Amino acid sequence: MDTRYDVIIIGAGPAGMTAAVYASRAGLKVCMLEKSAPGGKLIKTYEISNWPGVKESSGVDLAMQMFEHSTHFSAEYVYGDVINIIDGDIKQVECADGNIYSVKAIIIATGTNERLLNIENETKLTGKGVSYCAICDGAFFKNQEVTVIGGGNSALEESLYLTQFVSKVNLVIRKQEFRAEQEIQDKVYAHQKINIMKGYVPVKINAENDKVSEIVLEDVASKEQIIVPTKAIFPYIGSDPVTSFVKSLNISDAQGYILVDENMETSHKGIFSAGDVNQKKLRQVVTAASDGAIAAQSAFHYIKD
Repeated sequence: MDTRYDVIIIGAGPAGMTAAVYASRAGLKVCMLEKSAPGGKLIKTYEISNWPGVKESSGVDLAMQMFEHSTHFSAEYVYGDVINIIDGDIKQVECADGNIYSVKAIIIATGTNERLLNIENETKLTGKGVSYCAICDGAFFKNQEVTVIGGGNSALEESLYLTQFVSKVNLVIRKQEFRAEQEIQDKVYAHQKINIMKGYVPVKINAENDKVSEIVLEDVASKEQIIVPTKAIFPYIGSDPVTSFVKSLNISDAQGYILVDENMETSHKGIFSAGDVNQKKLRQVVTAASDGAIAAQSAFHYIKD
């Protein structure tokens, strides 16, 4: 099937949905292609309290509000697992089911996938104490004990961030040495709220009343297991951008994050990118929405010009 649109947005997270609002309001024929549920990481977040104008909302509720808004101005929402993009004056988006969409401009908003711990109950308890964003969810665990997994900059930085809310942070690392920058390590070692646990790996998460209550850790050397009480678990073992389908375009860095200019445009004219999938410093709902708005306006001007 060859379907003609003005703009195809690949991904229906906050960046993609915001782009759909702006592009459809500009009078463009818009399609959002998504291979999962709309909302992106919002649907994995228990509560949101840093979206301007909304003091508190569940991630799912905010995602559904954004989704309804994104299709309000006639943007179409279509299931599609994109496997390739072919550039040209008229671009083509190829999907795994054989569908091919012809389009004038493309906005990539596929986000990232967190690297999972791959331990028992992790997926089941995501959004119920297992979180991949301390900035998003840390404040919900005031005066409670939490656990961070990882030894890089992100793990240590988020541990320090969490100390302003929680009573104690268990920082679990497999090795005996951190990978983080020395300055960050020094701050972590000096902080009284951070309990550093070296040489341990997580093997299981326990729950009480369908919420995280404990994490089971195994000593790498002795294989002895211990149970650590915790109300939240924040894995920071890395994330990967969802960009395998654009490898042939050569628009990403060595880690796979997409490179864009201030207009959210890649090195290929008419191909834009927005949100967490971009090479950037801060990955939040509000910054993703900002990227989406800029990308949509840039796509509009590209098409009209």
